[in-house]
Amino acid sequence: MTLEELTHYLHLGGATLAIILAASVLAIGVAVERWIALWNISGDSRALTDAVGRHLLRGDLSAARGTVERSDTLLSDVYRVGFERLERSRTVTPGVEAAVERERSQLVLRMKKNLWILGTIGATTPFVGLFGTVAGIMRSFRELGLDVEAGGTGGTAAVMTGISEALVATAAGILVAVEAVVLFNYFQSRISRLTVELRLQIEEFMEMLRERPVGPAHPEPAPVSVPPSSLPAVTTAGAS
Repeated sequence: MTLEELTHYLHLGGATLAIILAASVLAIGVAVERWIALWNISGDSRALTDAVGRHLLRGDLSAARGTVERSDTLLSDVYRVGFERLERSRTVTPGVEAAVERERSQLVLRMKKNLWILGTIGATTPFVGLFGTVAGIMRSFRELGLDVEAGGTGGTAAVMTGISEALVATAAGILVAVEAVVLFNYFQSRISRLTVELRLQIEEFMEMLRERPVGPAHPEPAPVSVPPSSLPAVTTAGAS
């Protein structure tokens, strides 16, 4: 298709085709934004969990929390909430677990951000294209009627040309819908997999919090007892 033909069809499509093209651009924009937001989240989260786990196994809670504070991954927000609640309760209570679970739910919602746009585009653009086609067909028959009233032959050639041009809107709507649905299903599948991975890592984090050593890192040495036989004899001088 040449540029001249494309411009011709865009002109025929009018506002309907413009809406469909805008929806296509929006779908691509949402897909790029989500792809960047979810880029390497699995590897970064795994690295953070391993680093935090090494500190917790040594009982170094402050080092583990410092690692979380320096991280900018999505999972770090969940671990940060866990450390903040643990600092207040000192032990892993049901309140700590509930706070971590709430933050995990918020994390899943952030990963699904803007995906509703893809779903909406995939569901509505075929109907927008169909509306444009119906409007184009109505216009073609109206022009045919005007031609007959003006003394024309009322041939079907003009009507068929108008209908074929009107069908461009339906074709464009279907193409954009397929694009949006494919992107939506891809991100839904990827987020579902990430949700399972992050849930397993969070459960691992909570287990390490519960099982971390709580005693002092360097216990004081026990006092050395001296047997009585090794004590020097004490001589008591009698009173003169």
